[in-house]
Amino acid sequence: MKFPTLEDRLEVRKKPPGSPVMFQTWSDLLFLHWQIDPAQIAARIPDRLSVDLHDGKTYLGLVPFFMQKVRPRFLPAVPWLSNFLELNVRAYVHDEHGRPGVWFFSLDCDQPIAVEMARRFFHLPYQHARMSAEGTNYRCQRKGRSEDAVFDYSCGENLRTAEPGSLEFFLLERYLLFSESRSGKIHYGQVHHEPYRYSEAKVPAMSTAPIEWEGFQVEGPPVSALASPGVPVEIHPLGTVKPG
Repeated sequence: MKFPTLEDRLEVRKKPPGSPVMFQTWSDLLFLHWQIDPAQIAARIPDRLSVDLHDGKTYLGLVPFFMQKVRPRFLPAVPWLSNFLELNVRAYVHDEHGRPGVWFFSLDCDQPIAVEMARRFFHLPYQHARMSAEGTNYRCQRKGRSEDAVFDYSCGENLRTAEPGSLEFFLLERYLLFSESRSGKIHYGQVHHEPYRYSEAKVPAMSTAPIEWEGFQVEGPPVSALASPGVPVEIHPLGTVKPG
């Protein structure tokens, strides 16, 4: 098992060969993170993946945002289908080759077609939810849950990009997702976009309910609260992780 070097972390930011299969824009993102015992994450991910660490620590993230202009490569965006809300609970992992990425425990979404397609084609744990947003005041109620998750936040004006090797770089600069199919294969999906421009977020209201829905407990305020206006994104074809 190879632990990611800084060179590995920079390598996955490069544009992959070939053409993207989909285009999206991720907008008005809030990144909330809590430090968590790596053993809790290790117990919930496939054996062929390992918990990714920054200075010996790892983090559990809660990320609400807008998905906009979602479309396959050869089709135009359709307003009622291509724009929706999403909220994910995620952790940071790497594969046997030292490639760092994201493991999703849940992705709440208010577009039913997107939920079903992501479950089927990307093997991701999308959840049906009722969601709404007014600016960056954001509300999510997962199907089958009575509690609303509510967020109110703002992004500062002094935007910057994360310095390689920093905690912000570790949390934000993620270009691979990993997922596991029913057959037990580990898949990866690569995205390409410019580095996030971000600032510290002001967050007068937040909820940890989505984290609790996934069986985790966190205490106190997040150790990191960042916001970004967003980026246009290219989605590349899903691949299969080869044994190391």
